[in-house]
Amino acid sequence: MRLTIDTETDTYEQAIGAVQAAYGMRPVIPADWPEAPAVDPRPDPQDLSSNDIGGGWSDQALFRMVASLMPGARAVLRRITALGGTASYDEVQQYFAGHPTNPIPPTKIGGTLTSVQAVQRRMGPAGSDRLLQRDERARLYHIDRVLVEGLKRVFAFADTRPDLLRS
Repeated sequence: MRLTIDTETDTYEQAIGAVQAAYGMRPVIPADWPEAPAVDPRPDPQDLSSNDIGGGWSDQALFRMVASLMPGARAVLRRITALGGTASYDEVQQYFAGHPTNPIPPTKIGGTLTSVQAVQRRMGPAGSDRLLQRDERARLYHIDRVLVEGLKRVFAFADTRPDLLRS
């Protein structure tokens, strides 16, 4: 059973009435009680598309992957997505070296991103290409354009439901 009481809009009497109703007790409802506001249903990962957007990936599959990543890897993936899907190693290292909430030393970026491949092996579609590709010679990270668009949708969804992300 899930009981939600909004301490900013619900009165004490409404909260007690909700608890009593949850346990099958019949509360006496005062005549002057205002109706509780309708609660908007929270978005669910099932609300994301399950259609293939490329390489076996769907928005749901991308969300499962992003939700399973360590926070540092998720932050780096979000940054590369925000840059359009292509970023140089130096650009990513400099951005996170002085980042106020997710600082990652330049020598640790590669290690942080190893979890992307590990999680993809577990959570990603079978036989799919790497979500995050690395070009060692050009020192670039790259994500296919179609997956960048899917990741943008996934990160927007993740912002509404951070409780579903690995912490």
